[in-house]
Amino acid sequence: MVAQTMERTRCEIWTRVMGYHRPVSHFNTGKKAEHFSRKHFTECAADNSHFCEQYAEIN
Repeated sequence: MVAQTMERTRCEIWTRVMGYHRPVSHFNTGKKAEHFSRKHFTECAADNSHFCEQYAEIN
């Protein structure tokens, strides 16, 4: 049996900075460090709908 070598395509990470999208690979050293130290979160749809119900009437 012959082992197959797998080739992978490099995945480039993009992020939104200052209103436009940009690849992280183009960041300077300081900005890369800041990007990788960010804390990511998942928005809860139930919490969001509760917020909309609570503040929808306020104009």
